Amino acid sequence: MPNLSMEKCRNVSTVLSGTPTTSAIMFSAGVLGNVVALVLLKIRRKNQSASLFQVLVTALIITDLVGTFSVSPLVITAYSRNQSMIGLSGNDSNNTICSHFGFAMTFFSLVTLALLLSMALERWFSIGLPYFYERHINTRCGYVAIILIYLVCTLFCVTPFFGFGRYVQYCPGTWCFIDMNSDELGHKVYKNIYASCLLAMIVCTVLCNASVIYHLLLMYRRRKANRSSFRRPKGSKRSLSLTKEVEHLVLLGFMTIAFLICSLPLVFYLRADTKYPAMDLTALLLLSMNPIIDPWVFIILSPPVPRLLWGMIVITTLNSSTSERLNSVNMSIYSKK
Repeated sequence: MPNLSMEKCRNVSTVLSGTPTTSAIMFSAGVLGNVVALVLLKIRRKNQSASLFQVLVTALIITDLVGTFSVSPLVITAYSRNQSMIGLSGNDSNNTICSHFGFAMTFFSLVTLALLLSMALERWFSIGLPYFYERHINTRCGYVAIILIYLVCTLFCVTPFFGFGRYVQYCPGTWCFIDMNSDELGHKVYKNIYASCLLAMIVCTVLCNASVIYHLLLMYRRRKANRSSFRRPKGSKRSLSLTKEVEHLVLLGFMTIAFLICSLPLVFYLRADTKYPAMDLTALLLLSMNPIIDPWVFIILSPPVPRLLWGMIVITTLNSSTSERLNSVNMSIYSKK
């Protein structure tokens, strides 16, 4: 049975606790980070056409920016007016504000992970199946994938408006999300489908990244053995730069880790039998952090940073090898003396 305090929070019209400070800081950091990330993407492209990976990254950053504008101002308004999401809806029996907030939280969490999975699949095809990638996959595929992702996620997230699933308010009255505590079959099934979709996409993304790492290691070994850069098959559109692929993988890997940290607590909480009101807020707060973290990960891991790290690794390896050779020569000279 749902906890009594949970039931109280669903209908309260005022904010029970907290201040707008945290929400304002999160909103400012999210907007600033996403705008800077978009500017960096524009600068990097210059007059060149965008690659498929850049198209997907741009879609992810724009999605995070729109998601931030969709929910954070409502939270700040709720605190400033001391009105919950239901209170902000006024006399509206449909609780439009709360429903919008729940839809936005659910929709943007699904779209973000779906885009991360698309980026992981793009890297997997590029590294693991280069012939197929060059012949059949281009930026048009990326635009089609983005449209399909938005369409499917929209269809899934509007079903609560037709009775399958439900968006409800959570403590302290500044959050709305899918009903995680209902015993009704339809709401329970919807919650489990959402959690299962998140978990399935997370697993697929991790597996794709692991496969890319494996193929990059093989490429590095070939490059080291041949003392030359590995290139794509003859006639390909562009040569494959190991450094560039590592940069893409590092960016994708850290974005995936960020989403894992932000979403897995919610996935486990949704599938748990026992619910605690305090965990509701913690899980939803972590989920809302992802659109803020993603752009800053991109900013920090823009090409100069991973390139510098990769250069340091190479230099360290060369210095270590040179040092070992010098030590060997010195020992040989010393033994002759």
